[in-house]
Amino acid sequence: MKTTGWMMCAAAAAALAAVTWAAPLHAQQAQQSDVVIVGKEGWLFPAWGSLSEVDTAAVQSSTALIADAKQALAARGIQLEVLVLPDKVTFYEDRLPEGRVVSPTVKKRYDTILGSLQAAGVDALDARKVLSDTRATGKDVFYRSDQHWTQPAADAVADAIAARIKQKVPQLAGEAGTGMALGSETRERRYGDLAELFLDPAQRTAVGRDTFVVRRATEAQSLLDDGKAPVHITGHSMVQAYFGFPQKLSNDIDRPVTVNWKSGNVGPWVVLLEYLESADFRDNPPQVLVWQMFEPVYGFGPAAQGQWDNASIMTPAQWQERLHKALGH
Repeated sequence: MKTTGWMMCAAAAAALAAVTWAAPLHAQQAQQSDVVIVGKEGWLFPAWGSLSEVDTAAVQSSTALIADAKQALAARGIQLEVLVLPDKVTFYEDRLPEGRVVSPTVKKRYDTILGSLQAAGVDALDARKVLSDTRATGKDVFYRSDQHWTQPAADAVADAIAARIKQKVPQLAGEAGTGMALGSETRERRYGDLAELFLDPAQRTAVGRDTFVVRRATEAQSLLDDGKAPVHITGHSMVQAYFGFPQKLSNDIDRPVTVNWKSGNVGPWVVLLEYLESADFRDNPPQVLVWQMFEPVYGFGPAAQGQWDNASIMTPAQWQERLHKALGH
């Protein structure tokens, strides 16, 4: 699997996983921060997505930009695969603190997004169903004190995306046997990112660590190999190598996969542009581009002040101008 310089290697990420919940939070420790909801049994949830309201106009605006990108990429012979990952809270609403609930409108938000995409001619995977099916087997799909998905969840979605790619682009460039071999799984004990980054020491200690299951890199695996790849993934930290999605997708399609990602505060709009404006894209354009987004912030467009870091902010028109310029239109 080839990656860009933005990829964090698994070894560098592995400084951090867990004990099971052993004691209730004290009342003073359970106070909510601005960015984290502290739930029952130490479950933590990002607070940047509303539990009560959905801005349908904003959803439609984002969809319009995505549909434009799909058409522009198609003109270059590139298949866009939009991957909207569902909100953690919709799977673990019962772990929210007393008095916090998910409104019926928010429960339907993922359907609203998929329906908006479908109406705009963008066929996207129902990743929520994939994760629901995975959880029905008794496996957690998100970590307790972390915003990220588990290995079984990442694997299941990679399988589903791979099936879509094979159906839509049956003749992938490259040689058979060049997909990434999957390394053995290992367990790491650390605090989840929501606990590590946003809780005070007392809260963090009360929540405790989680056990993260990740794959070791195989001897043949290099995160900085050169060469062409028919599939590229762009998104936020969910698709970094540490959580296993790109490796599993590469293994499934039996071809190399490239990745660029940045943390969620940057937003998906700039992350996509950084790839399309790169020499990597110019020299080795893929056949398929997997663009990963996140349900709670789907409606935050390129101009979402206060949601993305300042350097990421631009008007939708500016974003489209850069997109089309990068694609040579």
